[in-house]
Parts: sequence; structure tokens; C-alpha cells
Amino acid sequence: MRIALEAVKEGRADACVSAGNTGALMGLAKLLLKPLDGIERPALMTVLPNKEQGKTVVLDLGANVDCDAIMLVQFAIMGAVMAEEVVGIASPRVALLNIGEEETKGPESIRDAALMLKKLSSLNYIGYLEANELLTGKTDVLVCDGFTGNVTLKTMEGVVRMFLSLLKSQGEGQKRSWWLKIVKRWLQNSLMRRFGHLNPDQYNGACLLGLRGTVIKSHGAANQRAFSVAIEQAVQAVQREVPQRIAARLESVLPPKD
Repeated sequence: MRIALEAVKEGRADACVSAGNTGALMGLAKLLLKPLDGIERPALMTVLPNKEQGKTVVLDLGANVDCDAIMLVQFAIMGAVMAEEVVGIASPRVALLNIGEEETKGPESIRDAALMLKKLSSLNYIGYLEANELLTGKTDVLVCDGFTGNVTLKTMEGVVRMFLSLLKSQGEGQKRSWWLKIVKRWLQNSLMRRFGHLNPDQYNGACLLGLRGTVIKSHGAANQRAFSVAIEQAVQAVQREVPQRIAARLESVLPPKD
């Protein structure tokens, strides 16, 4: 990982894609590539499909277990840039992941972040969303701390993998009643077309946003197809000049330092 990151730092590579330890990658990337001005700590971000046939940018997914309000605001800004420049959404809706939609709900860090986001006229902040609305398409950018984001994503991935596995299984063969065979056929033909795109292998690779270079974190157990998706994400991030665009947005949004 260090050799790969040094190659990015020295300009011998445009991006680093790693399936190694997340903490080690985060620490080395922050040490070698340095965070952008205005960013305290980088955040892991991925783009998930939603039921509205669109995409939702989600961050942080595990780079930072504890996040204060300022970090959440920084994540929101970076997520909005990704939604605009990579996903192609004009004026993306930004929401904070919380345990309820009421303004009094959640820890102090989330409530304070909400107050800050409301004051940023450059962001289309829409309020809180709960975890069960992750794939509904109600928001274009969903912001949370790394602990919550990691648990939420892995829970969703586990459910999706189990769901897809059940659809592909053959069951008990002849012991299966005729109506179960019909249901199985309907599920395979209908639901696989509708939800097959949620297979985690198709959106493997989380971008470590907030650095002066492109770093993609792949699942450690990624198969060949999943790892190729992570490489494709790295290529796209380089082509869209994501670090440079985030830096420009931060310069225009955040107040100048004294």
C-alpha cells in the first residue's frame, strides 16, 4: 500500500486501488498524500443504486468512527461535489442519517451539523433520513459517521447477498410443491431483473475523499468482477478530477482562515 501511495504522490501513478486493511490505507494515505485544505479527515464514499433508478452518494463508510459536526459538514460538501461531477445530479439533495426525522432526534454532533448545513446556501440540505430510506431515492447524498455508515452498508450487503442466494438456490427439488415452484420462477424472472443491480459486487470500491490524490478501497474479499469495478471507479475519479473539484468547492464554501 505504501509503495502504491508513494507512486501517486510522486506522479508515477494517477490512482491507488487497494483491498488491504482500511485503517492502514487511511493512515498511510493521510500521511503521504495529505488532506485537502479545509478537510480534517478523509471519508470513504460509495455510490449506491436506489429504487428510483438513480444513484445515492453515501459517506462516511468506515474511515472515521467518531465524527464531530464540522467533519459531517465537510463530508456533505464532498458528497455534493461527487453527486454533481460524477453522478451528474444538478443541485443534489443532501441529508443526514439519523434515528428519526424530527429536529430534536439524534446525538449533538448530528444536530449541530444540521444547523451548519442549513446556513450553507450552496448546499441543498433537506434534513434527516432514517436507515430504512437508504435505497428509496429520497436523497442524492446521505451523510453519517464512519461507524454508522459501515454497519449500515454491511447489513444491507448481507441482506442483498442472502436474497440473491435464495433466488438462485434450487431448494429441495421434487419435494417442493407446485405453487412454490411457480413462486420461485416468478422471483427469479421478476425480482432478479428488478433488484439484481443491488449485488454488492457491482458497486465495489469506496473512494477515499478529501485527499490530494485518488485512492479507492476495495472489499478484501472482492472477486475478479468486483475488483474490476473498483478499478473502473478509480479511472472515473481521475478523469473527472475529483480531488481538484472538491478543493475548488471547499475554497468557495468554507470561510477563509485568519
